[in-house]
Amino acid sequence: MKIKVLLADDQAILADGIGSVLSSCPDLEVVGRAGDGFGAVELAEKLHPDVVLMDIRMPNMNGVIATQEIKRRLPDTKVLVLTTFDDSDYILGAINNGASGYLLKDTSATALIDAIKNAYAGDTILPAKIARRIADAARMVTSDREIKLKRKFSFSDREVEIALMLYEGFSNKQIAGALKLSDGTSRNYISTIYEKLGVKSRQEATEKMKEAING
Repeated sequence: MKIKVLLADDQAILADGIGSVLSSCPDLEVVGRAGDGFGAVELAEKLHPDVVLMDIRMPNMNGVIATQEIKRRLPDTKVLVLTTFDDSDYILGAINNGASGYLLKDTSATALIDAIKNAYAGDTILPAKIARRIADAARMVTSDREIKLKRKFSFSDREVEIALMLYEGFSNKQIAGALKLSDGTSRNYISTIYEKLGVKSRQEATEKMKEAING
């Protein structure tokens, strides 16, 4: 059974090149192409692709908003964002809206095919340069928030870093990928954070931290 891929890119030449690369792989099938975010959402809802390869800068609706809409309507569809190193302003927004990872536009054909297969399998795709940007952004929280959480809940430096990433909407896998932790280590940290907060769910944890930060 082939992995169905939808391409969303406003640059026709680039989309054609990607389409040719993917068509050369017997495990993949390009089921459609969209030239903007609106088209990507409409085609995704119509075609139910397994993976959407999403350009981040497009007219009418950018890739961040399109990712949010696709994940809202089709939560099982994986979205891989195609980005340049200069698109870091969009990265956290796309992560928070459900993107399974990122590919840099200079990626090789082999890496592109592997990333699509891995995303379909449930992996988070984060090139090293992108992962560093995410980790840096997570560390660029205000010292005021860190101090409040540390004092109230006795978090360690690593725990407060992960707690704030939870607060900002990162998934467990995205936290592990950004901080170069194993899934098991990430889960252990999160369990400890829940215990110190006195909660049992992410929603309760977010609410408890919000009270501490804003109180």
